Amino acid sequence: MSSNEKLLLSLHFNLVFVESSAVCNAIIRKQEGADMSKESFPLSKVYGLLEPGPVVLVSTAREGRANIMTLSWHTMMEFEPPLVGCVISNGDFTFDSLKASKECVINIPTVELSKQVVDCGNCSGRTVDKFKAFGLTPVAASCVDAPLIDECYANLECRVVDETMDAKYNLFILEVVKAWIDPEKKNPRTIHHLGEGAFMVAGETIHLPSKMK
Repeated sequence: MSSNEKLLLSLHFNLVFVESSAVCNAIIRKQEGADMSKESFPLSKVYGLLEPGPVVLVSTAREGRANIMTLSWHTMMEFEPPLVGCVISNGDFTFDSLKASKECVINIPTVELSKQVVDCGNCSGRTVDKFKAFGLTPVAASCVDAPLIDECYANLECRVVDETMDAKYNLFILEVVKAWIDPEKKNPRTIHHLGEGAFMVAGETIHLPSKMK
C-alpha cells in the first residue's frame, strides 16, 4: 500500500470516528433531554442537602459568663474516644469563648425546643443572656466549666483537642469526655436544618442488617 493510500485510509477512519462520536453525543443529549427531570441547583444552597444534623445548642463559659449558640455544621470524626468536628464562625461570640476556654457542651434538643433553638440562633450572646431570655436551665457539668442545658435530652461535655484549622476553616475538633442522656425520652425527635428557616423533624426509625458499628 502506497503512502497516499495509507493517508487516505487513515483520514477515512478518522472521519468515521468523528461522525460516530457526534452521533453518540447527539443520542446522549437527546436521551438526557428526554429523561432528565432534574434541574440545576444553586451552589449556595448545597449545605441544605448535606446538613449532617441534628441541630444542637453549644454552651460555653468564659469569665463566669455562660452562653449558648445554635449549630448545625458538625460531624462525627471518630468512634472512641468520640471526636466531633464543629465549624463555628469567627464572627460568633462562641468562637472567642471556645478559643479561650477550650471547652464546651454540645446539647442535643428535641422538636419541643425548636422555638428556643431558633431564638438562640437569631441573637448574639454579646448582648443577650440566652439562658434567662429563653427559659433554659444551666446545670453544672462534671468535667468542664461550660454548663449543660437541662431541657435537652442529651449533653456531651467536650474539650478542644485540635484547633489548627480554626483560622482557615473555623473548624474545631472536640473530644467528648463525658456524655449524658435522659432515659425517659425513648424516641427523641431531633430537628435538622434544611436552610432558610426550614427544618426537618426526625421520624420513623428502621432497622436493617448491617455490619456498620
